[in-house]
Amino acid sequence: MTAAPVLLSGTVRMGARTLFPPLRLELAPGRWTALLGPSGVGKSTLLRLLAGLPIGGTFEGRVENRPPVALMAQDPALLPWLTARQNAALGARLRGEAADRDRLAAVLRRTGLADHGDKPPAALSGGQRQRVALARTLMEDRALVLLDEPFSALDARMRLAMQDLAAELLRGRTVLIVTHDPAEAARLADRIFLMTETGLTEEVAPACPAPRPPADPAVLACQGALLTRLTEAPACA
Repeated sequence: MTAAPVLLSGTVRMGARTLFPPLRLELAPGRWTALLGPSGVGKSTLLRLLAGLPIGGTFEGRVENRPPVALMAQDPALLPWLTARQNAALGARLRGEAADRDRLAAVLRRTGLADHGDKPPAALSGGQRQRVALARTLMEDRALVLLDEPFSALDARMRLAMQDLAAELLRGRTVLIVTHDPAEAARLADRIFLMTETGLTEEVAPACPAPRPPADPAVLACQGALLTRLTEAPACA
């Protein structure tokens, strides 16, 4: 696991436009950090920078102490010619390794996909495809896990269940989750940042351990405060 904070500092330009001004984001080792903000402000770009992926712009800055990364993007990006089970084990396949069968079976069962493992992506619902992408991420043994709206296609009941499962299976990992859901951030995060066109602002997360009950007073208070801050934030051009 990561022994030092992962640190991203700098700015990004898209042509003549500054996507976001100089900022500094520190991810505490073994903790969950949530990032919220208006669409288009650069949250997914930050994830791609942390993952070492192209961003379609110019990054003037640096990423320090980046360990091996697992990334779950907004698009499930499942391979249509593979089954759900094969897609979940894709990381091992690409490395030329045999997937851990027991772990794979457990992850598929815990994500509610045990009866759908032999189906191709076209035979799955949108929520099921997102759960396959989550299972694929959970199968990777990585110290840094980047989640880009990982539960957005799930219904309320399944969303809570998958939040709890991710919190359990990613315990001890350094996790950054990008979300538009204040309740999700309030339930899961040890640190919460709001990203706007002016940069990053840290918000107060509930003090109790995550994952927190959705009706916990501290969670509801945090959710309300975040929602207020988000509605006050200017929309991106």
